[in-house]
Amino acid sequence: MKGRILGILILAMWGILKIPLEEQHAAKMQAERLAGFRPTTSLRQQAGQAGFVAALGGMRAAVGDLLWIRAHSAWQDVQYGRMKLLFDVCTALQPRRELFWDVSAWHMAWNGAAYVQNQKATAETGPITNEERLQRMNEFYRIGEDYLLRGIQNMPDSWVLYDRLGTLYRDKFKDPCRAAVAFAEAAKRPGRLDYVRRFAAYMLAECPGHEQEAYEKLLALYNEGEREWLPGLLKPLQELERKLDIPKEKRVYIPPEDRLPAE
Repeated sequence: MKGRILGILILAMWGILKIPLEEQHAAKMQAERLAGFRPTTSLRQQAGQAGFVAALGGMRAAVGDLLWIRAHSAWQDVQYGRMKLLFDVCTALQPRRELFWDVSAWHMAWNGAAYVQNQKATAETGPITNEERLQRMNEFYRIGEDYLLRGIQNMPDSWVLYDRLGTLYRDKFKDPCRAAVAFAEAAKRPGRLDYVRRFAAYMLAECPGHEQEAYEKLLALYNEGEREWLPGLLKPLQELERKLDIPKEKRVYIPPEDRLPAE
């Protein structure tokens, strides 16, 4: 009995003594920034004490990958609240892992919002009005946006994250102006695929007040050659030529109904 009490006292004393050591270690790592990693309360809760210490001790990648698998299991179990907590920890552990930011945003803004959209009333939740449903969906959109914006803060040269942000603004927020800016930023990044500069011009064509700028960008794409003469370019170009009242003889694209009949 005395031995058990002594063991408990020793463990308690060790727990008390190691707290300042952990705090000093965490402060040191924080000062060094750990490539953007910041220890948080959420990290300690989700990773557990052992995982938290392991993360501080240089095993962030391994702990992050393990929790990423847990997040996938949470998605399969339709536990979006738990999944978000795990995503928060994974992105905190590996803030320069592009995949984590990208997929976290996709799960929330697309899968999470789709789950709410298709959610049926139950005895627990009761009936869901269209207004409530749209509000909840918008919350998921904003969570996805937050992941992408924080990802860009940690990885400002990632064209992929800017591209995903533009897609989110275009498809979910229905905001062509912000989508145009995001796609334009993606086009400036190294390694980007060529389509993002097209999307930047297409979205700008739908942004009120930017008709002249959009027309010039679309015209520049058109003048690059037939490879750019896609329906996504020709349709907005035609609409802008009409809006801006471009003389017919100067229009680069004249629809069949406006062409003069052959003599």
